[in-house]
Amino acid sequence: MFLIKRLMLKVTKIPNSLLFFTSVLLIIISSILVVEVEKETFPSYFDGFWWVMTTVTTVGYGDYFPISVGGRLIALFLYIFGIGLIGVVIGKIIDGLASFRKKRLEGDIVFEENNHYIIIGWSQKAKFAIKEMVDTNPKIDIVIIDDLEKAPMLDNNIHYIKGNASEQETLLKANIKGAKAVLVFSDDQINNDQLSDGKTLLIASAIESIAPNVHTIVEVMEEHHIKNFEYMKVDEFIISNETISSLFVRSAFRKGISNVYNQLLRRSHGDDLYYIKRSASWLTYRDAFNELIEEGATLISDRDNLSINRMLDEKLPENAELYAICDKETYQRLNNKW
Repeated sequence: MFLIKRLMLKVTKIPNSLLFFTSVLLIIISSILVVEVEKETFPSYFDGFWWVMTTVTTVGYGDYFPISVGGRLIALFLYIFGIGLIGVVIGKIIDGLASFRKKRLEGDIVFEENNHYIIIGWSQKAKFAIKEMVDTNPKIDIVIIDDLEKAPMLDNNIHYIKGNASEQETLLKANIKGAKAVLVFSDDQINNDQLSDGKTLLIASAIESIAPNVHTIVEVMEEHHIKNFEYMKVDEFIISNETISSLFVRSAFRKGISNVYNQLLRRSHGDDLYYIKRSASWLTYRDAFNELIEEGATLISDRDNLSINRMLDEKLPENAELYAICDKETYQRLNNKW
C-alpha cells in the first residue's frame, strides 16, 4: 500500500499532457489486448473499449467480464494501475476547472478574443451600460477592468480583469488591440472632479499608446477638461455633470421631456435610435426619408448632422451613416430588407 501511495504521488507530478497521453494509450492498448486474449467474451474492439472504460471509471456493469487467466491479469492490472491513473486524470480535470473558475472570479485571466467591448471603471453607470449592451446584442463579449478583489459581474460573455487600467500590462491582458470599443467611466470613489478627470486622462493616454485606432468613449465630469485630451485620440466624450443638469432643466421647463430622452437611451422601453443601412435606390436624403417614413421609421441624422429636414434634396453621399427612430420590429424588418 505504501509503494502504491508513493507511486500515485509521483503520478500526480507528471505533466498534464504526458499524463493524458499515457491514459489514452493505456485505454487503447488494454482494449486491444483484452479482445485479442478473449475474442469469445469480447467479439469487437468496441466491446473491449466499453469494458475497459467501465472498469477504470466505475466498478463495472457485469455485462462483460474476462474468464481466462490472461484476461483476468489484464483486469488486475487495470484495477491496480488503470483506476488510479484515470482517477488522477479526472482529479486534475476537476482541479483545472476549479482553478479556472477561481481565476475568472479574481480577474486573473488573459482575454484573447477579438471584437469585444472593454468597460473601464466599475460603477452603477457601468452596470447599466452592460445591461443595455447585452439587451442590444446578447452575443457580444464584454471585459470589465477594475481593481476590485472579485468580479462585480460574470457571465459566459462577461469577463473581469483585475488591475490598474492606466498600466499597459493590464490593457494588454484585455486584448485592447483587438477590441471594438473602449468605454472609460469616471471613478465614483473620487469626489474631486479634477482628480477624477485626471485619472481618466491617464487611462486614455495609456490606451492611445498601445491601441490608437480603437474606438474610445470617455466620461468626463467637467466640459472644460476636454481640452486636456486634445493631444490624444478620444473619439467621443460623455459629459457627466452637464448632461444630468441639462436634462433636469429641460424637464423643469417642459413637463415629460425626460421620458423622450429615456425612450431614446433605453432599448427596453419605447422606440429607439438605430443605424440604418443605406439602400442602393436612395439618391437623395428625400428618397431615404420618404421610404423610411412609409416603413414606420423617422430619419433624423447623417452621423452627427441633425439638419436632415433642411437638406432633403441634397445628394446622399456614398459614405452616409444614417440614423432613424423606430421600434425594434421595424428596425429588424428594415435590416433584413436592405
